[in-house]
Amino acid sequence: MTETKTYRDGAVAPGRLVLLRHGQTAWSESGQHTGRTDIPLTGEGERQAEAAGDRLRAAYPGGFDAAHVFVSPLRRAQQTADLAGFPDHRTVADLAEWDYGRAEGRTRGTVKQASGFDWELWQDGPRSLPEHLEGDWTETLPSGEQVPVHAGAGESVEDVAARARRVIALVDPLLDAGEDVLLVAHAHVLRILTSQWLDLEPRFGRLLRLDTARYSVLGRYKGDNVIVHWNL
Repeated sequence: MTETKTYRDGAVAPGRLVLLRHGQTAWSESGQHTGRTDIPLTGEGERQAEAAGDRLRAAYPGGFDAAHVFVSPLRRAQQTADLAGFPDHRTVADLAEWDYGRAEGRTRGTVKQASGFDWELWQDGPRSLPEHLEGDWTETLPSGEQVPVHAGAGESVEDVAARARRVIALVDPLLDAGEDVLLVAHAHVLRILTSQWLDLEPRFGRLLRLDTARYSVLGRYKGDNVIVHWNL
């Protein structure tokens, strides 16, 4: 049970919004765009998730109530939450990673070769890529596991920002009540969510580096939404 913090005048201090990126996957290492493809953590990713849990417990010894832990439906985020010590949580579809559409499963270099121009995700978006890149196939991971890949039209950055705002609206009442909240998800959706927390345009998220199994903290200071810590 988290301990509710109060100011000197007795008012409830707002809670902190903690963002945890999932641990390493084969594609986070290879640089392949990993949106909705449901791949698992690597062995190193599992170790990273456990270590992230240790760091979070040191920083938040009161922990997080199970009702205040929200996790992406994708396997890599679910595994990270479990291994970090938060097996009881709520799955939230809006925390799924950016749907990279026609770039799914491809590196930026292979996308450039296949599309014929110097494509950039944040600026151009998946829907700027040619339709011939759409398709379905099976990819074999280094572990030998086979995973289905779907490359469709994808989402715009504004689409992801709209999902992020819904997540913020979901957790706002808890934060207002002084509760700390943990979100376990993916680099791009969490970076875009941060842009919306700060009331900035979503492409600001491009400037926020968030490494595998690292966490960041958002909060409020003198009435403003702020970044308290980043990429710890």
